[in-house]
Amino acid sequence: DAVHTEPVYSYPVALLEAGAGMRGVGIALTLGGGNDLVCRLIEELAQPLVGVEIETLMADFGTIFRRTADHAQYRWLGPHKGMVHLALACITNASFDLWAKARGLPLWRLLLDLSPQQIVHLLDLSYVEDVLSQAQAQALLEEHMESRSARMDILDRGYPGYDTSIGWFSYSDEKIAENIRRAVDAGFTAMKLKVGSRDAERDIRRAYLVREAAGESARVMLDCNQQWTLSQAIAMCTELAGMYPYWLEEPTHPDDVLAHQTLARAIAPLPIALGEHVPHRVLFKNFLQAGAVHFVEADCTRWGGVSEFLTVSVLARPFGL
Repeated sequence: DAVHTEPVYSYPVALLEAGAGMRGVGIALTLGGGNDLVCRLIEELAQPLVGVEIETLMADFGTIFRRTADHAQYRWLGPHKGMVHLALACITNASFDLWAKARGLPLWRLLLDLSPQQIVHLLDLSYVEDVLSQAQAQALLEEHMESRSARMDILDRGYPGYDTSIGWFSYSDEKIAENIRRAVDAGFTAMKLKVGSRDAERDIRRAYLVREAAGESARVMLDCNQQWTLSQAIAMCTELAGMYPYWLEEPTHPDDVLAHQTLARAIAPLPIALGEHVPHRVLFKNFLQAGAVHFVEADCTRWGGVSEFLTVSVLARPFGL
């Protein structure tokens, strides 16, 4: 994409060894550099888990999550962001993986089998209580339990997907057009193009090329990977409005809530998508409160693992997202 030009697809892994040969495996997504540092943090942060029975650990994992994130020394390196949080994601994901294996279930099934109260105990809702208290979270989950049967057919028909491989940043116009033909032939009705070039005309040309090749009915997403300033984003969205993108992803700096809010108001009804570089639930709460995001891209390999993924997913519901 426009910024991650030399990725090395390796990543840190946390392994939680348990009895009977079981092992919980947890990852966090990096681009290669710094993996050794994240692994050292995993070793340090995971020490309190050693010797704890997995059901005991997961019975109140939200408390464990907060205690680990608020380590008396390593919290100084965050808080709740950067390599320390990636290490926590690895540990969290390994804990959930081991829990599912111990119960002999895939993780999605285990989560569906939990009661709303059990789910809430997996979450750290500190600093978001002004929007979502424990009682509110439990009530929201209980409310949706009543209509679960109406949604169960998703297990048979699956979720819709989009093709993000048609328009990587380095591809020529000809390669993009060929990739779109292949995607359409494979049944895709949605696809994503990388933008954020220093040459604005290149982005505009490629975006309209995708629209023409994919057809009017296709959903075309544009992903900027945080490359535009606010003024550039407003100007570019004005130019791109004519190919009616389904969303604009990560248009500017991921910490700049007010810039996203200003942009969202300026380009409405074009929606903004973001999430994988918003480091934690508290900042995402601010995006939600500001009306600065419309598609919540929660990522359990970038935030604090499955636990924080669930926290933000529940947090988004009162906002209708």
